[in-house]
Amino acid sequence: MAIDYAPLLVFFAINFFAPANPMMRLVGATTGFLNDMDRVGALVIARVICATAAFIVATIAAMIVSRVKLGRVSPMLWISGGLVVIFGGLTIYFHDPRFIQMKPTIVYATFAGVLVFGLATGRPLLEGLLGSAYPGLSALGWRKLTRNWACFFAGMACLNEAVWRTTSWDFWVGFKLWGAIPLTLAFALANIPMLLRHGLQTDGGTAAKELPPE
Repeated sequence: MAIDYAPLLVFFAINFFAPANPMMRLVGATTGFLNDMDRVGALVIARVICATAAFIVATIAAMIVSRVKLGRVSPMLWISGGLVVIFGGLTIYFHDPRFIQMKPTIVYATFAGVLVFGLATGRPLLEGLLGSAYPGLSALGWRKLTRNWACFFAGMACLNEAVWRTTSWDFWVGFKLWGAIPLTLAFALANIPMLLRHGLQTDGGTAAKELPPE
């Protein structure tokens, strides 16, 4: 879980706590894009570019650490990490925050679509990803869990779209840390009573360990 969410903490920290003048000098020196902008607009773009670049580097580092420490990179981290690199790169290249803001929507929609496909075809895709986190869970339990997460991901995709399209950059960044993560944790915990009714074997709360990356 720390590997999955550490890049988001880096993203948040750079956006809100990195000093403004060094960021503006760095972006101005490497792109020349800020020369014709007022200070407020230049600062916003500098924060977007620096935070996004740090997010990309931290995500790649998390994938490397996952491979070294755990011996594998989870499929969810591959998907999320790949989209961070692609959409983060587009944000930096075009100096447009909308690309990185759309990334969570695409991640959530992808997860929802994959899970719905698994339900429709009778393939336990979620069990293949999270089987070790939910020992003893029955087939019916896996179907219900898959249905629940598919609905959650679809709802989060819609929520991310609503937030980034109607609020400021800073609000959206804060929402990712203080909104999306708590909602995901709360949803995972809310599923535990249902999982216990369908055979989940508890050993200190493993049901909440495997969560989707941001």
